[in-house]
Amino acid sequence: MIRKWRTLKDDLVLRGKIFRYRSVSRSSTTQEMSGDFDVLDFLPWVNIVAITEDDQVLFVRQYRQGVDEVTLEIPGGAVDPGEDPLVAAKRELKEETGHEAREWQKLGVVDPNPAFQTNHCHVYLAKGCIKVCEPSLDPLEELEVETHARTKIASLVSEGEIKHSLVLSSFLLAREILF
Repeated sequence: MIRKWRTLKDDLVLRGKIFRYRSVSRSSTTQEMSGDFDVLDFLPWVNIVAITEDDQVLFVRQYRQGVDEVTLEIPGGAVDPGEDPLVAAKRELKEETGHEAREWQKLGVVDPNPAFQTNHCHVYLAKGCIKVCEPSLDPLEELEVETHARTKIASLVSEGEIKHSLVLSSFLLAREILF
């Protein structure tokens, strides 16, 4: 039976703005093997599948530095240290879209990339969203808010308009509501 490996060494290599990079040495507890691995520590994240009162899904279109492209995503962001994920989800929805929701439901948790990332992404459903203010963006954040019918989501995915893996995972968790 496969079990958790033993950590032999854990060294901080680099502290970036949004992550820490560690080099860890680990050994199997079931077989005679060991190695050095790269591990990235990120804050936990939240993603919100937000549905307006008129049954539209809220999206944000924004430029992403990593892929050097403008992407179509759902609202989301980092959970601040010590912050409850639901509180972060409510904050991110309001900051990015200017909306608040009447009803909240946790849909689940996904691991963005468990091969080398330590964080989790908490996925929430926000129903009955209404606009209460203008978005309040971070200094280097630029985005546009869009709405699309639930019936259009599958075609947005199949046409390659939505490619973000955490958005796709969120849709899978929300499949009974969306599809």
